[in-house]
Amino acid sequence: MTVASKVKQTLASLKSTQSTLRLYSIQTEDKNARGVYEESLIITGEAIKDLEERIKTLEYEEPQYKGY
Repeated sequence: MTVASKVKQTLASLKSTQSTLRLYSIQTEDKNARGVYEESLIITGEAIKDLEERIKTLEYEEPQYKGY
């Protein structure tokens, strides 16, 4: 498995985790829990942006990984 494919797999996992956190945030009635979920959504969103930028760099530097 290449570095690019591992980064893309991690990105997909993070997006899945973010979706789950969003659902939990919507479903909970506990304000403290909702705050934790929303903070986690912000953190995962930042990580997703960082990974997307890293993927762009990888694909630019190594065009053979583009689209995998």
